[in-house]
Amino acid sequence: MKDRRSGKAIFRELSGLVTEQRNPRSRRLDQLSTPQVLRLMNREDSRVPRAVAREVPKISKAVDLIVERLLRGGRLFYVGAGTSGRLGVLDAAECPPTFGTPRTLVQGIIAGGRRALVRSVEGAEDDPRAAAAALRKRKVGAKDIVVGIMASRRTPYALGAIAYGRKVGAATIAVTANPAGGIPGCDVVIAPRVGPEVLTGSTRLKSGTAQKLVLNMLSTATMVRLGKVYKNLMVDLRTASRKLEERTKRVLMHATGARYEETDRLLKGAGGSLKVAIVMRRAGITRPEAVRRLKEAQGWVRRAIRG
Repeated sequence: MKDRRSGKAIFRELSGLVTEQRNPRSRRLDQLSTPQVLRLMNREDSRVPRAVAREVPKISKAVDLIVERLLRGGRLFYVGAGTSGRLGVLDAAECPPTFGTPRTLVQGIIAGGRRALVRSVEGAEDDPRAAAAALRKRKVGAKDIVVGIMASRRTPYALGAIAYGRKVGAATIAVTANPAGGIPGCDVVIAPRVGPEVLTGSTRLKSGTAQKLVLNMLSTATMVRLGKVYKNLMVDLRTASRKLEERTKRVLMHATGARYEETDRLLKGAGGSLKVAIVMRRAGITRPEAVRRLKEAQGWVRRAIRG
């Protein structure tokens, strides 16, 4: 069911949102030269990392919650509309090649479906039941995590996802750019206060940048905590392209000190597994022993090397 409230009620709601206010620093935007417009946008963008930094305690709580659920066999769902939904789909799509995760582990759901990724489907954001139906179709349950992404804090689609997540016992997280007020049923609310946009109400700007930074932190920190990283190296990446094949070799060289000419042999001896190759080389052990150690270490390379 779509939002049936009167236009005046929605108008009043939007009028109270930080992201809908006019930015006093950009009131002369249409009178500025091109360099002046760009410098103004750059100054405003510089406020975003500081706003995100103030939310680190909440982001940390969210990461711990995600890790706990994933270790229990759960999945992570990003749900949003418009720019927010596209950012969620983007972050989810990058997890398999970067961290070697199954495609079902981190999933992005956008209001309006696949076509909304490349074409605006604005009315889709008003239907909370559609979000619930999308999660129901994926059999979301108590082991899972639902992250509602919305600049405005009032997007019906994202709120519908959070409400459904709570109903089935999933962990629920909200990522928004409007900090005032709570979100019913949400375990963690992450709300960087980025302030009014340079272009009034265009939340693809600072609000979208803040959401991207938060999602980067959620997924990357989660994968670090799951043992997908050794030092600062990606050790579970998939070699699905020539670029990634060469990156895998570079990681192996950085992790073990091996020469480029050795990498093909080392990877072949490890059955193509970068993690196994690193443990074999660093610990001086056989492939079966490296596999055993990694299993006992729950995939953590550093622990497996120490034995």
